[in-house]
Amino acid sequence: MTVADNLRAGALGSTGSRAAKTAALRRVHELFPVLAERGAQRAGLLSGGEQQMLAVGRALMAAPRLLLLDEPSLGLAPLMAARIADTIREINAQGTSVLLVEQNAALALRLASHAYVLDVGEVALSGPADELAASDEVRRRYLGVVDQDAAADAGQGLGALPTLPRWEAGR
Repeated sequence: MTVADNLRAGALGSTGSRAAKTAALRRVHELFPVLAERGAQRAGLLSGGEQQMLAVGRALMAAPRLLLLDEPSLGLAPLMAARIADTIREINAQGTSVLLVEQNAALALRLASHAYVLDVGEVALSGPADELAASDEVRRRYLGVVDQDAAADAGQGLGALPTLPRWEAGR
């Protein structure tokens, strides 16, 4: 299927009028100009980041009130992940709620208004994303930020990083 075919397929379940579907396509092309340029191209030939854009664009064609995204930055180069993040922020700013599941905690906390931190399948922490991002525990355990003073006091030195028990050898 081509890029255009994929976008049309995203609108199939929509109950909107032809004008609503045209507006949805215009919105997708504004968010992802590369999809407009590559409309006739086979979708399988897109880069990983472009395929991710197409997946989000296809979902937006149904004009959802809530967009569910599972690991949109997975496997993407940092620049492409940042572009996807900016687009997610824009989608939300335009009025579509977003439920984001993302292993990149730093990215997720920058995008979210409220966050849940899962640890081995259990909710370990929850609250406003900005509060979680500022939490010393979250910064240490999930964002990889080491308190240099505490590390020096513990005799670990600056080069040593804490290891979560479940990642230690032999477990």
